[in-house]
Amino acid sequence: LMSVQWVLWGYSLAFSTAEGDANQFMGGLDYVGFNQVSPFAPLMGGGELVPCSDTWAGAYQMNAMVEEAQCSDGWPTTIPHQLFAVFQGTFAIITPALIIGGLVDRIKFSAIVIFVLIWGTFVYDPVAHWVWGGGFIGGGGLDFVQDNTPEGISSPSYALDFAGGTVVHITSGFAALAGALVLGRRLGYGKVPMEPHNIPFVVLGASILWFGWFGFNAGSEAQVDGITVSAWTVTNTATGMAVVTWVLMSWAHTGKPSVIGAASGAVAGLVAITPASGWVGPMAAIIIGIAAGTVCYAAIAFKNARKWDDALDVWGVHGIGGLTGAILTGTLASPHIWDTGDGIGAWTGTPEGMEQQAISIIAAAISVAYAFSVTIVIFKVMDAVWPGGIRVTPKEEEIGIDLAQHGERAYVNE
Repeated sequence: LMSVQWVLWGYSLAFSTAEGDANQFMGGLDYVGFNQVSPFAPLMGGGELVPCSDTWAGAYQMNAMVEEAQCSDGWPTTIPHQLFAVFQGTFAIITPALIIGGLVDRIKFSAIVIFVLIWGTFVYDPVAHWVWGGGFIGGGGLDFVQDNTPEGISSPSYALDFAGGTVVHITSGFAALAGALVLGRRLGYGKVPMEPHNIPFVVLGASILWFGWFGFNAGSEAQVDGITVSAWTVTNTATGMAVVTWVLMSWAHTGKPSVIGAASGAVAGLVAITPASGWVGPMAAIIIGIAAGTVCYAAIAFKNARKWDDALDVWGVHGIGGLTGAILTGTLASPHIWDTGDGIGAWTGTPEGMEQQAISIIAAAISVAYAFSVTIVIFKVMDAVWPGGIRVTPKEEEIGIDLAQHGERAYVNE
């Protein structure tokens, strides 16, 4: 569903430009239907990447005459525009899917279909534009002290989110909490055991996720260079440290180390390092891993105490993990990672570092408030207009929505 939405209008709303101040909030319609989103790579000219223009491109461009309109330099200029658009589409696809983890066993499938389209259009696409598409969070709209910056020193003007801590994880985590609160608890919540279905599969899934995450984080550099290598390294480092931290927390709390806890810690570490992966070094990654394991574990304990029925801990792991990572990116970002000198964190003790920290906190807070409040509105309006509401009936919930909503069983011996 989101694959189609992304091609038809989602990518355009996130990454094209709009006229005037409107561009700070939402992109335009230039790329609707992937119009002007070229599959051709920029050509090499004098050792540098340049847009191709009315020239034979040889085998590199499929032995065809490539017109200028067919070959764009794209976002960014290191890869074909269409490749970048499809890569960004994977982020748009996974984000609404994460939300569903907080709503399991309660919501009608038909409602989910419509919700995903609405949420993707009015929450994901705008936030992606704010951060990555030239909007006010990533496009320089948060430079509060530009006029007071000493000559020769670059003043921070945008929040740092290398691979989606804000765009993907803050939005999905707080949207999942909003949905869980609107829908209410599952029948029997807190009264009957609701244990993990298959722990070996959880471990297998977490392992696949861990490896696949390198594609998100390292791949966000859109080329192979030192930053790509650094992003891969810190992703693995922070994740490992978060696993160790979570298991130790669980061991101290319950008296036993937990395999499920190790998997949860891995995801928390992956989430928290995501915004920082292109901006921090290995030692900072260890700090982020410790923070992710500690804060996310505490968030889930708080959620359980409040009896919020977020079934897969999407808020505690993705929402709080993304928030933790976003804030710590502003703290620990190092100008030594990028040769441009960008990414001056608060740890430097400089005015620019303090400004970067403030920008990170403000951007994260705006994203939390927007995702949570708009999701509440979407669910409330849908529940009011949907025949019978968006939640399944108690009988359907008792039967199980696999059978009640889809007429299928996961296992023949159920």
